[in-house]
Amino acid sequence: MANYRIDMISEEVKKEVDRIIRESLDDPRIRGTYGIVRADVTRDLKQAKIYVSILEKELADPMMKALASAAGFVRRELGKRLQLRYIPELTFVLDKNIEYGIHISEVLKRVLPEKESPNDSNE
Repeated sequence: MANYRIDMISEEVKKEVDRIIRESLDDPRIRGTYGIVRADVTRDLKQAKIYVSILEKELADPMMKALASAAGFVRRELGKRLQLRYIPELTFVLDKNIEYGIHISEVLKRVLPEKESPNDSNE
């Protein structure tokens, strides 16, 4: 039962952090195509890792620095929005799963032969 509660809290933290970043942060380094992939909150609610996926590679480093510097503000806003005994310390982590998936897709396209088109097989 405790894991279910932590999963629900993690999901709420993810939604609210995303909303706070998009609506309340006014930092020019936070731009481009990005998304909060998931939030991992510890069982004691003291720590939370927020996984951020950023599509543009050149924007990733400045944006991660901006999020790290805004972690206190985001945590304070999170405390106003969620009714929890403890508001976790936030750590932002760059998630590279989408980038890895694109890489694997490109490798598969090069390795696997292209399928014959239907017109070629009828001739």
